[in-house]
Amino acid sequence: MELRSLTRISLPKDDYVYLLGMAISVFISNNGFIIENIINTDSDYSWYDLIDRESGQLKAPIAQTITKNAGAEIAELFSDIVYKRNRIIHSFRCTSSKEEQILATKDRITNQQFYIDEHYLINFIELNNKLSHLLHEYRYFVV
Repeated sequence: MELRSLTRISLPKDDYVYLLGMAISVFISNNGFIIENIINTDSDYSWYDLIDRESGQLKAPIAQTITKNAGAEIAELFSDIVYKRNRIIHSFRCTSSKEEQILATKDRITNQQFYIDEHYLINFIELNNKLSHLLHEYRYFVV
């Protein structure tokens, strides 16, 4: 089946859609990995409670577990990633200056609009790779 036939809505080019899907997928994986590390650090936390929280609402449990044991690097990186993920999720579709369908958003502080281009998505994926590495180190060397 031709996947583009699933919708009549115009879509960005295939590579862009693939990167967008990958970006969301790696974030979801790390969000679950954060929760796993919180629970493995302090069994008083419940997966059932944590999985229903918005990612930004994991700040306090992260501080009380991961940051308490390993410093602020993981928490700060996760916070940055959550902000960037929010810019993806709360973006809008537009046609770029290159006449391509793309997402765009704005900085919440400056209100400056910008494209969520392939570079943004690749950077987001790379930050998630770094977070995954730090979470693996935390799981194996701290907990």
